[in-house]
Amino acid sequence: MTARVTAPVRIADGATVRLLRPGDRVDVVAADSGGRARVVAAGARVTEVPDAEATEAGALVVLSVPRATATRLAGAGTTDRLAVTLC
Repeated sequence: MTARVTAPVRIADGATVRLLRPGDRVDVVAADSGGRARVVAAGARVTEVPDAEATEAGALVVLSVPRATATRLAGAGTTDRLAVTLC
């Protein structure tokens, strides 16, 4: 079994994050400045939706993912805009 970790992820569209609840499953999509998109986390479980205001920088969601996926999320979050789709 793959070890899972919690990963805080800033989603570009804060309004989308307000739709999420703990236990939801999401795919996290990274879009670069050229408009190319790729899935960086598939079927991630939402563990927490912090009670913070969404800003122009988006809103935070905490996901439970395998360690390797957390690394991909952290890297993508520094260069790309992240979005989620509900599974």
